[in-house]
Amino acid sequence: MKANEFRNMTSTEIERKVASFKEELFNLRFQQATGQLENPSRIRDVRKDIARAKTVLRARELGIGS
Repeated sequence: MKANEFRNMTSTEIERKVASFKEELFNLRFQQATGQLENPSRIRDVRKDIARAKTVLRARELGIGS
């Protein structure tokens, strides 16, 4: 997801999205540990999506960029 997509969401939607990303990341790490992971780059992508979402949330807390 792009940062602009997160900026168009409400804070509660972003928090829900972060929770789902964290769940997906857990499942991907579990698949990696068991040797069933087909797309290893997805782990990096999910981590970056979490970081983007948290950055947008933090910017809103600080009142930056709105």
